[in-house]
Order: sequence, then C-alpha cells, then structure tokens
Amino acid sequence: MPLIRRSTVAAAAMTALLVVSASGCGSGDDKAAATPNSSAASTGQQAKDGIQLPEGVPTSLDDLKKWKEGGWKDWDKWARKAADFANPVIKNFWQPSRMAKAKDSPNTVSAQSAGQNQTATDPEPPAVPAKEVSRPYHQNMAPVGKVFFDSPDGPMVCSGTVVDDPAHPGKSNLVWTAGHCVHSGKQGGWMRNIVFVPSYNDDGLAADQAQTAAQNEVSPYGVWWADWSQTSSEWIADGGETGGVGSAYDFAVLHVKPENGSGKSLEETVGASVPVWFGAPSADQVSSIGAYGYPQAAPYDGAKMFSCTGRPGRLSFSPTSPTMYRIGCTMTGGTSGGGWFVNRDGKTMLVSNSSIGSYGHTWLAGPHLGAEAKGVFNAISEKFAGQG
Repeated sequence: MPLIRRSTVAAAAMTALLVVSASGCGSGDDKAAATPNSSAASTGQQAKDGIQLPEGVPTSLDDLKKWKEGGWKDWDKWARKAADFANPVIKNFWQPSRMAKAKDSPNTVSAQSAGQNQTATDPEPPAVPAKEVSRPYHQNMAPVGKVFFDSPDGPMVCSGTVVDDPAHPGKSNLVWTAGHCVHSGKQGGWMRNIVFVPSYNDDGLAADQAQTAAQNEVSPYGVWWADWSQTSSEWIADGGETGGVGSAYDFAVLHVKPENGSGKSLEETVGASVPVWFGAPSADQVSSIGAYGYPQAAPYDGAKMFSCTGRPGRLSFSPTSPTMYRIGCTMTGGTSGGGWFVNRDGKTMLVSNSSIGSYGHTWLAGPHLGAEAKGVFNAISEKFAGQG
C-alpha cells in the first residue's frame, strides 16, 4: 500500500525526502495480540447528544454545556484510569491564535541520568542539525501533523502521524503520538481538548503570520478531535517528565473524528497514512532512521516541520525495560510524538516516536515498538472495528 495515494508526484517527493533504510533481518510483524498491558477501553455510556463517555462522567446536556464553557479547566477532577478518557468536541476552540500560544511538552533528561543501564546503551551521538521539510507538507510528509491539548499548565503541543488501520483499510482515523502527549503518567491523568491537525501550516508561514492566518491556511485538512485514546499501562504507572523506565513505553494512539462532521476518514482526507512496524529490528540493526515533527521550543517556534536523519544507537534506563532508539538531533520540545520512519523494501514505515531528548537538545530517543505497543494499537483498532 503506497504511502501517498493522492498522486505519484507526492509519492516521489516522499521517497526522495526519506532516504532511510533498515538493514539486517528482524522479525516482521510481532504476533502478540492485545494483552493486559494495553489500556483496554470500557464500553462506556452514551450521552444524549451522542458523545461516548466512560462510566462516572456526567452525561447530561447541562454538564456538557458547562464543560464546553470552561468546566474542563477544573483539574481537581483529573481522570487517570485508562477507561476514564473523555474528550467532548468544543467547536471553534482551536483557532490559529490559540494554537500559536500552545507551549512545547518537554521530556528531557541529563547526560548523567540517561542510559543508567550502560551495558545496553551506546555512547551519546553527536548533534545532527535539523532540516526544514519541503513545502507544501501535504506533498512531502502528508501523514505528519500537530497534536494540540490542554494541561494544567495551559495549552500544549506535540506532533503526530496518521497510521494505517487494518480494521479500516484506506480509511484510517488513527494517529500515532507519544504517551506524554495524552496522559501525564504517574503524577496525573488524561490531558483535555486533544486534537490532531494534519499538515499544520502547510505552506510554512512565519510564526507571527500563522497566528493571525485564516483557519484553512493553518489547518488545511481540518481539526480532528480524539474520541478515544490508548496508551500503555506502563506509561500510566511510571511515566514522568524526566525520562526513566516509563519512557520505553511512551507511545499512544488516538482515534479521531472531524470537528466539521465530514463523512470522510482522516486518511481519505489527507490522502496518506503509514503502516506501523511492530517488532522492527533493534537499533544496532538499523542503518538509518528519519524523525519528523514540529519543534516548538527555542530556537524553533513551532511554525514549521523539521526532520533529522541518522544511524540510531541504543539507550536503556533499565535491564528489564525495552532498549530505546536514539539519534543525534537538535529538534526541541514540540517534536514529542512525531514519527520515526524507516524504509522497508521501498515502503515507508513507522518504527518509533520522539519521546525524550537531552537538556542540551543534541539528541532524541524513542521507544522500540514491541508487544506492548501492538497491544495498545490492537485495542483501539478493535474498539472501532465495527464502525463505518
């Protein structure tokens, strides 16, 4: 299944841009099914206006009205459990001016704390300067976009990628991102007002222009609200802002729907998606990986998409947790959740996402997607499998 279905020109541009490859032989598709490690969804209860909410969340129209008028700012009631995710649509909430105010969601570690399991950690890689992605983005990296959300610290931003959904071939509504972009880990709960904006700022307007631009310039394919989210139980239990064992499980999948109620799927709308390669080769068997995203923290401003490409090394925080990929890269916060891609037999595939970086912004690390990641993915795919 080609990555860019809309045009052969776009496909050629994508191939030229992503000159990455995986060497060695690793297992192809991890056969693990959904396990207790996946944050399984509850059946929930149906609100009167059709919004699906988990047990325990008010479903009256009055309560939903209060939520949409600012009740979501009450962080004393912070849903934490996997089954408690709720994200009612608030139309016209994420306007360009509000998107521009979103801060990066930093996950950084010091050189001293990184790689505590030294036997499975390679030397720190040299910094690789990030490069701007060619524009318009929909012709070069159409699956990539921005993830916006609210946290107790205000509006925040990450990156994300449209991924294939085996339950809906050619019509995926799934977005891959980082766990910390949807759930704060052991010290908190689910973020709020989570949306995905594919090909954000498609033509690369300067930050000050993007802030005042028309909605269709900043979000050319619309704003897509997460109506469900899955992350790992390990991230919920151990995740934090400064790395650690939870980082090896710092991944999440969103199921999204369009704010404008369009009948088309996300994949049909943007014309692209990428398959996820579960059980891909470990870092020492991969010749090159390309990481993509929208860095927000200085010296970047979040307006443009960047990428880094390099040979990955290994990073491990614990002998009992999976070893992560790590590459040299100067991208900063805001890149979190952005896809890491390899070329497998001529096909672009997602093998990781940006999770943590160094304090000095010289490298990024992302989780290896094994059985736990596939369990999370299967859970959300299967949840919506029977829906059109």
